[in-house]
Amino acid sequence: MTDIRLFDQEDRSNWIRLRTMILLRWVAVIGQLIGITVAQRMYNLQLELGLCYLTVGISVVGNLFAIFLFPENKRLSEAENFLMVLFDLLQLCVLLFLTGGLNNPFSLLVLGPVTVSAVVLSLRSTVLLVLTASIMVSGMVFFHLPLRTQEGFILRIPDIFIFGQWVAINIALIFISIYSRRVTREMNSMSDALSATHMALARAQKLNDLGGVVAAAAHELGTPLATIKLTSAELAEDLSEQPELREDALLIRQQADRCRDILRSMGRAGKDDLHMRKAPLIAVIREAAEPHENRGKDIIIEDGPGPGGEYNPPQILRRPEIIHGLRNLVQNAVDFAASRVWIEALWTEDVISIRILDDGQGFPQQLLGRIGDPFMKRRRTEAERKARPEYEGMGLGLFIAKTLLERSGAELSFANGADPYASGPSKSERRGAIVEVVWPRSRIDASSQISSSVLGDNVPIEV
Repeated sequence: MTDIRLFDQEDRSNWIRLRTMILLRWVAVIGQLIGITVAQRMYNLQLELGLCYLTVGISVVGNLFAIFLFPENKRLSEAENFLMVLFDLLQLCVLLFLTGGLNNPFSLLVLGPVTVSAVVLSLRSTVLLVLTASIMVSGMVFFHLPLRTQEGFILRIPDIFIFGQWVAINIALIFISIYSRRVTREMNSMSDALSATHMALARAQKLNDLGGVVAAAAHELGTPLATIKLTSAELAEDLSEQPELREDALLIRQQADRCRDILRSMGRAGKDDLHMRKAPLIAVIREAAEPHENRGKDIIIEDGPGPGGEYNPPQILRRPEIIHGLRNLVQNAVDFAASRVWIEALWTEDVISIRILDDGQGFPQQLLGRIGDPFMKRRRTEAERKARPEYEGMGLGLFIAKTLLERSGAELSFANGADPYASGPSKSERRGAIVEVVWPRSRIDASSQISSSVLGDNVPIEV
C-alpha cells in the first residue's frame, strides 16, 4: 500500500494565510463603517458614534499591527486562527450591543465567524466559538443599547419576534456549523483519498517502467559481460605461472558472473515492448495475487468461459491500474479470510468478470452500502484485534481499488455470500465477502486495443 501523509483538521488550519484573514477583516470594517454612516445620516438614528467608531477602530488597529509585525506569507497556527476568529466575533457582538442587539437585523452576521471556524478550525475550537456566540446572543436579548430616532422614539420589534430571532440564530449556529464541518470533512477526505490513489497508480506505473528498463539493460549488457567473462578466462589460463595476477583475472570473471545473475533476476519482467503490454487473463490475476500467496491463506484461482465464450482465456491489457486494483482487493480478502480465498474468472463475448470470495465473516451489514468510501472504518471488537493485531484499516485500500478499476472501465459490486451473523455452513464454504468486477470486453481485451500485426522494431540502445 502506498504511504501518504494524511492531514487532520488541525493540520489544515495551518494552511490559512494571515493575509487572507486580514483581507476579510478589512471587508468587515468597510461594511461596518458604511452601515453606521447610513444609519446615522440617512435614517437619523441616534447611535453612540464614539463607542461605535472605537469598536471599529480596534479592528483597524489590529489589522495594521498584523500587517507591520508579520510577513505577508505567514500562515496561522490553530491557536492563532482561533484567536483571530474569536476577536472578530467579540468585536461584532460589541457593535451589535451598541446598535440595538437583536433588534438590529444585522445580528445574523454572528453566523459568519462560526461558519469560518467550522470550515477551518478543529472541533474543539468550533464548539468554543459556538458556545461563545450563543452566550453573547443570549445576553443581547436583555442587555443592549436601544435604537433611537431623532425624535427620541425607541425602535424595537415585539418580544415574540425577539424570541424567534434568538431561537433562529442559535439553531443556525448549530446547524450551519455541523453542515459546514461535515461537507468540508467529506471534501478533505475525498481529496486525500484521491491523492493516495494517484500516488499508488504512479508508483505502480514507475515500477512497471523500471522493470522494462532493467530488462532492456540486462539484454544489452549481456554481450559485453560475456566478452569480459571470456577474456578473463583466457587471461587466467595465460597467467597460470603468475598466481597473483591469475587471482585478479579470476576475480574479474567471478564479478562478471555476479553482474549477469543480478541483471537476470532484475529483468524477469521482460523487455518493455508491445508483447509485454498484454497477457492472458489468468496471468494477470496471478500477478496481482502473487504478493499475498505466502500469508498463510490458500488462494484458489478458477477460470472458465461463460455462455457464448470461447474456451481459451482472453488476452487483456496489463495496465498498472488493473493489477494494482485487483491486488488491493485480494489483500482485503486475505486479511479477513479464515483460511481460503477464491478468485473466479469468467468471460463471454461481451464481458469479462472477476469475482473474489473468502470464507471469513463478510462485510458488516451496516456498512455494505458504503463500501468503497474513503476513510470508512468501524470500531473493531477485542476478538478482531487479537485475530489481526497488525490490521488498521482506513477504507483507503478498497477506495483505491474501486477508483483504479473504475478508471479502467470496470463496475464493482460488493455483497456477502451469507448472513455474517447467522450460524450455518462451514467456514470452508464461500460464505464471506464477495467482490465482483465486471468489464465490457472491449475495454480491456488486448485484441481490440493492440494490433497484433504491427509491433514495431526493437531499437538497440546506443552507447
